[in-house]
Amino acid sequence: GPELIKQAHGLHGFISWWVCLQDSGGFQMVSLVELSEVAEEGVRFRSPYNGEEIRLTPEKSIEIQNALGSDIMMQLDDVVSSTVTGPRVEEAMYRSIRWLDRCIAANSKPAEQSLFAIVQGGLDPALRTKCLEEMTRRDVPGFAIGGLSGGEAKDQFWRMVTLSTDPLPSLWGSPGVSDTWGYATDLVVCVALGCDMFDCVFPTRTAGAWGWPHPAHVPRPALALGSRLLTPAVLGVWPHAACASHRVFLPRPRYSRAFLHALVRSETVAMHLLTVHNIAYQLSLMRSIRESIVEQRFPQFVQDFMTTMYGSRERYPPWAVEALASVHITLE
Repeated sequence: GPELIKQAHGLHGFISWWVCLQDSGGFQMVSLVELSEVAEEGVRFRSPYNGEEIRLTPEKSIEIQNALGSDIMMQLDDVVSSTVTGPRVEEAMYRSIRWLDRCIAANSKPAEQSLFAIVQGGLDPALRTKCLEEMTRRDVPGFAIGGLSGGEAKDQFWRMVTLSTDPLPSLWGSPGVSDTWGYATDLVVCVALGCDMFDCVFPTRTAGAWGWPHPAHVPRPALALGSRLLTPAVLGVWPHAACASHRVFLPRPRYSRAFLHALVRSETVAMHLLTVHNIAYQLSLMRSIRESIVEQRFPQFVQDFMTTMYGSRERYPPWAVEALASVHITLE
């Protein structure tokens, strides 16, 4: 529990890691909707094993996060699926604002742990704008964009991202976190729209779920390593993969696609190798994005990325083309 981790000097000491960002538990209101009940006090979860009730309030969430000692904490927000409409969306938005105030008051380490607000409002521009207006009046160092990637159309998705990020640079240059987005194209487009960080299980879930075709993330459409078409392949997943499963300092990739294909079909170690690979790819992608921004060549980077990923303009996702055009990046 959190007390044990606190005794181990927080997450940094417990897992020997550097900067840590953690969520508040709010997303479980959606993922465990059948086992939860939300009220003004907080959320009550029922154990699927013995029915035991677990209460999570804004204060309790912050108490746990303070004990874990992460560098960036998230407020507890009232999360509803992006496909939900009607009064429940407005209720969740206003409740998230009230819960933000309770989280700020409960934070015992504001100088050591940054507390981010989470913007809600569903797909309603008026509600999301109202939430932004209220939350930007609070003294918080950053903002997360919540309530998206729940099944809405991509055209709705990028417009809500833009609406959520546009007011932020004019305030303090506050960092923005986009929650639950992991596709490479999403990352590139959302950086263009103003997002700085991303929080998603996508690289590990796609590597570890046996029901998936085990995609390995590469700078082109993902390789389905469970496919029989890869059986005779001899090359690595990605010749320039900067991960432990490839060891780029060796003269050739460490593992062939054929070997990974065999592992995927019979060995759980495949999940670990693909997890390392997928995370390494996303880190490499974000590093390249940062470098292109610093060197003032980001628009060209976006063009090169889209060409490599999709081949020709006819194959570009229309939503991505429109989203990038909104920030004056015209694709060829």
